Amino acid sequence: MAKVMIIGAGGVGSVVAHKCASAPDVFGEILLASRTKSKCDAIAASAEKIYGRTIKTAALDADNVAETVALINSFRPDMVINVALPYQDLTIMDACLETGVHYLDTANYEPKDVAKFEYSWQWAYQERFREKGLLAVLGCGFDPGVTGVFTAYAAKHHFDEIQYLDIIDCNAGDHGKAFATNFNPEINIREITQNGRFWENSAWRETEPLEIHRGVNYPNVGVKESYLLFHEELESLVKNFPTLKRARFWMTFSENYITHLRVLENVGMTSIKPIKYQGIEIVPLQFLKAVLPEPSSLGEGYHGETSIGCQIRGLKDGKEQTYFVYNNCDHAAVFKEIGAQAVSYTTGVPAMIGAMLMLQGKWSGKGVYNVEEFNPDPFMALLGQYGLPWHEVVGGELAFSANEA
Repeated sequence: MAKVMIIGAGGVGSVVAHKCASAPDVFGEILLASRTKSKCDAIAASAEKIYGRTIKTAALDADNVAETVALINSFRPDMVINVALPYQDLTIMDACLETGVHYLDTANYEPKDVAKFEYSWQWAYQERFREKGLLAVLGCGFDPGVTGVFTAYAAKHHFDEIQYLDIIDCNAGDHGKAFATNFNPEINIREITQNGRFWENSAWRETEPLEIHRGVNYPNVGVKESYLLFHEELESLVKNFPTLKRARFWMTFSENYITHLRVLENVGMTSIKPIKYQGIEIVPLQFLKAVLPEPSSLGEGYHGETSIGCQIRGLKDGKEQTYFVYNNCDHAAVFKEIGAQAVSYTTGVPAMIGAMLMLQGKWSGKGVYNVEEFNPDPFMALLGQYGLPWHEVVGGELAFSANEA
């Protein structure tokens, strides 16, 4: 049995903690740390009630490397699962290097003062982790995460060459709020207000924010308007699958969500540039985050499903092959299980599975890796077991053609 330290006590951190508690044969001791210890205590109390497991808790400012090092040294975990803010990835990686423990996260680093996310900062840690004999696994949520594993699984079992990839992400749930984000509002809004970007013919093509959209038919959900975004897994997937001629990411947003977002943009509430308010410097987006519903609070009464998958075209035995692999997750079922909502669940479960595979030695190595660089089979075998059953359609009709503009 291993010891694991989880950093972050939001919706995803709660799911990770509960799922680790459900697997005592792997996760012998668990420490949950966050800036707000009371959040950790509430999660620990829930996990103890459901699973009869004790989760230790601690207050931690993960922006502070020395403080993070001290907590790691006092607990001595085998690995750290980072589900804190993406701004904190590098400080947590620094702490893991200093203390000699393995690392896993669900979202790539982005600077706090620039709305930009890419893997370059974390990939630059490759030699440092290799020299220390440590493994860092990046992007082990759902997207990024499961979508990368889905792609690796398709490449291993269904294609000789994958050429076209469309990742489709739909949340068809209804939480009953006028406007809310399903994960950290600051990160969510920064992500979708940036220019879109996709890979085509060996180059990145850029679009205006939410410029390109189309209806996509999602399993058990129906047709939903889907918008082309840049998403971080595209960066690693085109690197690790160089036969890709085109790779895109699509996400659904309701008309109500888009309307609220545009109004907030127009009045400056999505800005990350500090302003003076009554003599105090504030960031409008951080203020907006403070008044929006906490994502972890959305679970009760949330109904409907998420539907996320990969639609892939390529070659098998010299002939064109199509493949669609996906998961649907029900908000109400997740709340009944552990008091969460499906967006947090679909991120937290894969993080726990990735950590499990690292601790069991089924995902191993020295250095910094993205999930699609490992054997996808043991991960796929565990997805359904821990609440995210997947489905595949081989040779079916896809929403996207190879020659569309």
